[in-house]
Amino acid sequence: MKRILFLSLIALSVACSHDPKPTDAENSSEVKTALEPNVVGEEVTYTGDSITMKGYIAYDANLEGPRPGVVIVHEWWGHNEHTRNAADKLAKAGYVAFAVDMYGDGQTAEHPSDAGAFASSVMSDFPGAKARFNAALEQMKTNPMCSQTDIAAVGYCFGGGVVLNLARQSADLDAVATFHGSIGPIEEATPGSVKAKLLVMNGQDDPFVDQESIDDFKAEMDAAGVDYEFVNYAGAVHAFTNPMATDKGIEFDLPLAYNKEADEQSWAKLEAFLAEVFAKN
Repeated sequence: MKRILFLSLIALSVACSHDPKPTDAENSSEVKTALEPNVVGEEVTYTGDSITMKGYIAYDANLEGPRPGVVIVHEWWGHNEHTRNAADKLAKAGYVAFAVDMYGDGQTAEHPSDAGAFASSVMSDFPGAKARFNAALEQMKTNPMCSQTDIAAVGYCFGGGVVLNLARQSADLDAVATFHGSIGPIEEATPGSVKAKLLVMNGQDDPFVDQESIDDFKAEMDAAGVDYEFVNYAGAVHAFTNPMATDKGIEFDLPLAYNKEADEQSWAKLEAFLAEVFAKN
């Protein structure tokens, strides 16, 4: 990607220089400074589906020119630090990343009953959910750092269900990835309906996603000819990427728990997946 190309150009410049040769320590310091990501995060207010939403966009200001954009859809708790942290990490990896707000006005839930009500309200009106997502997508594209054509979507939990169902309904996305997301269809995929390459990352011990649901999902994707990968992380339950999940699980007696190993492995998987997809574009 651009960061790798930038490194190569720096190396070539140093090799061809006729100035007095700096010390190894100076070389190392200069290259490190030049390549160190400068992640900028900005609050963004935008509108869609007749509501005002509050999102967060992040990018590396040290990179030049447009780079792929990634829309990130939050868990059922709403737009919180979890998805903002993901946006910062993706920005550091060289993307423009937009953590969106699907509930409006930046609302978040502290109790599962409120989170469930928020999520159900959005999913029961999926045309409205699509309008909110598309408003976020268009907002992200107004950033001059963002490519207009190389676009991915990532979803957590509730957000995983959102982005998977958008993909089923022919959303113009290159890649869609989910972490511990719901996998059931609002409308089943049909041959040619899914434009994106899919990566679904699931906790093998997640009681919210049983084996029958997994079998049905794979059968649906296979029948529709979708390019997808389904990954199960052994020992992981729901919300395995969220460091706050264990406390939430204990507080509300829910099968939620952070799993450091699954979190790190799934993030590495995401980065490799996005790099592969966009290298081909």
